[in-house]
Amino acid sequence: MIALRQHAQHPAFRVGAMDLMPAAPGIAAWGLMTGVAMVQSGLSTFEALLMSLIVFAGSSQLAAVPLLLAGAPMWVILATAFCVNLRFVVFSAHLRPYVMHLPLWRRLISGYFTADLTYVMFIKRYPQSSTDPDERQAQQAYLAGNCLVNWLSWVCFSVLGVALANAIPTRWGLGFAGSLALLGILCSLASNRLRVVSASVAGIAAVAAYALPLKLNILVAIAAAVLLCMQLEKTAWAQAESP
Repeated sequence: MIALRQHAQHPAFRVGAMDLMPAAPGIAAWGLMTGVAMVQSGLSTFEALLMSLIVFAGSSQLAAVPLLLAGAPMWVILATAFCVNLRFVVFSAHLRPYVMHLPLWRRLISGYFTADLTYVMFIKRYPQSSTDPDERQAQQAYLAGNCLVNWLSWVCFSVLGVALANAIPTRWGLGFAGSLALLGILCSLASNRLRVVSASVAGIAAVAAYALPLKLNILVAIAAAVLLCMQLEKTAWAQAESP
């Protein structure tokens, strides 16, 4: 809380919060839809609330809940959630130079609050880390403002979805609104050919393997995209190093 108050006093905090505001309605719609989906899938109110607060990862929540209810083996549930969230390993590796000067507890908190859109916006604004204390303070304040709006938009409406699950009709199309929010994030991340190829291959593989049980098409899609892109990167490096 002390760190948050310090960041809130910095001008970059407000900039980070305002930058996230245009995306907040889409995040809120996705959070609301996830809260409704968890309860309507059979989780208790307590379990749904606990999952919203602890997991804070909509894609893995939506992937894991049907598997839990279908009685899938635990290794399948864990593997699915792990693969869906593998992108955060890449995010954290990229953000490492920005946060390594911070104490461990603050790095862990940053890891919890940093999500897809906050990562994208932060890197776009600060493409390079800095050793200047003032610049570091501005970066952390911006990230704090960005993450706070993102977290509040998600958690508040996810909790609202849990509370109103039985009153919200499915014809409202909240799932489509959440898909649009994810699509916007995907398009902003597809900034080079390799990323476009990765997204395309994953989408094709997921559709092709849709008939597999226990949502295993998600694992197939991730594996196909990762293996292909690793091979393409290896080929590109070999061509660059050849005389």
